[in-house]
Order: sequence, then C-alpha cells, then structure tokens
Amino acid sequence: MQLQVKDVTLTFGGLNALSGVTLSVNQGELVSVIGPNGAGKSSLLNCISGFYHPTRGEITFEGHDLTHASPHQITRYGIARAFQNIELFSGLSVLENLMLARHTYLRYNLLHAALFFGRAQAEEVENRRVVEDVIDFMELEPYRKALVGNLPYGVRKRVEVARALALEPKLLLLDEPMAGMTLEEKEDMVRFILDIRAERGTTIILIEHDLGVVMDISDRVYVLDFGEVIAEGPPEVVAQNPRVLEAYVGGAV
Repeated sequence: MQLQVKDVTLTFGGLNALSGVTLSVNQGELVSVIGPNGAGKSSLLNCISGFYHPTRGEITFEGHDLTHASPHQITRYGIARAFQNIELFSGLSVLENLMLARHTYLRYNLLHAALFFGRAQAEEVENRRVVEDVIDFMELEPYRKALVGNLPYGVRKRVEVARALALEPKLLLLDEPMAGMTLEEKEDMVRFILDIRAERGTTIILIEHDLGVVMDISDRVYVLDFGEVIAEGPPEVVAQNPRVLEAYVGGAV
C-alpha cells in the first residue's frame, strides 16, 4: 500500500466537507474518485497534497505522515498535482513553466547562481534534461517557447499535467484533467494518462466527471457523496451499486 487515507474528516465552520473518509492506493494503480458536484472530491485531493489539513484522521504515503505536512514537504516525498482550474503562469512560456516546477530540487546557493558555475550549472543542466523529456513525452514540442496565455485551452490543460509530471512524482493527483475538452482532446489526454502509468510507473489518483472514461481506464473506483465514501471497488461493480445510481440519478433505484 503506497497511500493510505484513514478516517479523514475535514470541517469548515461546522460543515463537514469530508466525513470519515478511508481510502487506500497501491503502487502503480490508477484509482478514480467520482461523485456529484460538492461531494468532497477536490477537498480530498487538497488534504492529500497539503493545501488543507484534516480536522481528524491521518494520511500516510510510503511511511511519511502527510496529515499536517506542508505542500512543499509533500512534493519532496514524491506527490504532484494538476489542478482543475489551470494554475499556470500565463506570461511565461511552456518551457519556463515546467522549469519553474523544478525549483524544489534546486540546492545551489546565491553565489553559484549569480556566477552560474559548479553546482548551479550542473543542476540547471539536469533540470533542463528532465523538462525536455517531459515536453517530448507530452508532445508539447511545437509549443515549448510559446506563452502559455496564448495557447488553446486543451493544450494548456496538457501543460498543467506536464508541469506536475516535471516533478517526477511517484503519485500523480489529477483533478478533472479533461474538463472542458473536446472529444478529440479527451482521447489524447486519456492516452497520456495511460502512458504515464505504463511507461513511468506512476501511481495516479484521478478525479473525473466523464464516467465513460473512468470506467474504461480505472483499476478501482471510490464514490463520494456528501463527503462520505458510499462505494468502492472495480469499475464494473461500482457501476451497478444502487447507492451510486441513486447519488447520480436521484430517487429510489
């Protein structure tokens, strides 16, 4: 087991965004988290990535306690996230956005940086190598020097995933990476997600509203409703769960 979320509750002013959520992810798995709007999916990723700290419960990743860890500590443990709302620097190029993601690995001091020699130069070369590899992997070569703010929406979503991938994560958190995309763009993103797991061995937690995609590519699925896990298991089993159908369709099933 690589990640374990145990009895996590997240409260805002007396309102429970998450209520006793327990979830586990094995190394190399692609696990999806689904549920109606407001079910607590993004709140769960916020807790795992350190943007929120649970009111109760614990989160562990490869023996590290994430419950009260800061986002930069969690990044160093090997967890990266792509956001639902694109959080790129629109005035920078694709290359610059990805290089900026590598800042957490920089270890040289101000003098080395100013003179650009020794450790600074070696680390810059290594970070550039990693970023260029990600650009090639995500098929972003035509856009590498383009300003992100000038790119089509679907390409910017791909850059968002690429920036997270530039951190060389062991666990990748994807918050609706296909939201707002055309059918062709979705097909491309699905291909990239599957390749990330197959070729890089990255564990993936995916939040996605397209249930067809979720059922096609997931190893296991967790379903949240009003901050609680109401179902968990293989896609074909979850799809037949009466509580899941009721949560999505409403009324008695």
